[in-house]
Amino acid sequence: MRFLLLICLFLATAHPARAQEATGTITTENTAAQDAAIANRIREILTELDNYGDVTVTVNEGVVTLRGTTASTLQADALDPLAARVEGVVAVRNEVTETTDIAERLNPALERFRARFDQFVTFLPLALIAAAAFALIVFIGLALARLRQPWERLAPNTFIAEIYRQLVRLAFMVFGLVIALDILNATALLSTILGAAGIIGLALGFAVRDTVENFIASVMLSFRQPFRPNDTVEINGDIGKVIRLTSRATILLSFDGNHIRIPNATVFKSRIINYTQNAERRFMFSVTIERDADLYATRTLVEETVQNLPFVLGEPAAQSWIEALHPAGVELVITGWVDQNATSIVRAKGEALRQVKLAIQNAGVVIPDATQAIMLTREAAQPDVAESTRVETVDASDDAALERIVDAERDLDASEDLLREDSPKE
Repeated sequence: MRFLLLICLFLATAHPARAQEATGTITTENTAAQDAAIANRIREILTELDNYGDVTVTVNEGVVTLRGTTASTLQADALDPLAARVEGVVAVRNEVTETTDIAERLNPALERFRARFDQFVTFLPLALIAAAAFALIVFIGLALARLRQPWERLAPNTFIAEIYRQLVRLAFMVFGLVIALDILNATALLSTILGAAGIIGLALGFAVRDTVENFIASVMLSFRQPFRPNDTVEINGDIGKVIRLTSRATILLSFDGNHIRIPNATVFKSRIINYTQNAERRFMFSVTIERDADLYATRTLVEETVQNLPFVLGEPAAQSWIEALHPAGVELVITGWVDQNATSIVRAKGEALRQVKLAIQNAGVVIPDATQAIMLTREAAQPDVAESTRVETVDASDDAALERIVDAERDLDASEDLLREDSPKE
């Protein structure tokens, strides 16, 4: 009985030991097979790739060891992620170095150059066709832009006609570029070019904002034409006769004979007074008389005096009114209308003022003098000299002389002038 028990105990302890030995043998054989499979898989991958002919692969317990040389360090570094993606790899030990052989290092560059040259030779005929199509379309656009009649007939002046020509050239260049890129099957590049052009244009627009604003104002003024050559205008406080309107500025001739150059952006935004728009123009002046005078009779006298002047128009009639009461007397305002094309407005005002002064004095109305004079020496009294009552000629000869100066200025440089007599006037 005791003997049978010992035999059973021996058999129970011996069976697990044999099973463990058998399992260990099988596990070792499986690991070696798996390492061999990993090594073969990595070698097959390296065989399909270029520039890895000198690389050897060994695998032990899932750890991959790579040895050998490559043409560059970039190729050697690319082996780490490549080997790590293989199933079963635990770690990668990369001992691959860059080769010192100059020939091997130059071979990849020579192969790339050869491949690119072959690609260029293959691409060249298509590129020539695309270039020919682009050149033909651009040539047609330039030929259309050189024509004078259609653009000058459509545009109000040469400046706008040149803008039309530039737009035609640009449109045909863009159309030619689209056709060329479509032939090359590179239309996606057009979106990149247009996007870059838009960004650059936006940046330039902010950088040259004043210049762009001035250019747009020149275009608008050339369409609107708020004045003509030789018109007397007031722009931003400057008064003068218009010489010309250029693509950058409006040039005036002041009554002192000076040139006034005003940027078109300022002209477009400013208040413009055109004194030549209507032939009839009013002059106005004031006279102070004593408080004891008959104001109604005095007003009637000055109105008749002004109205009877030969250069004063009958309609609208001359007027006068009481402006204010001052310590020195009563201020009267007198107005009259003249035809400024035939009469000088400043000389008409001066002559009307002189005649009103004579009429008031002859009527016995005192014109008070608010100033005080201190006589330091006594001189002999001078006889009073009667002032002439003859009405002076107040024609527009001075204005005509200025107009001749303006015409001479315009004849000197008529190449750039946006003003045209046949254009509609605002």
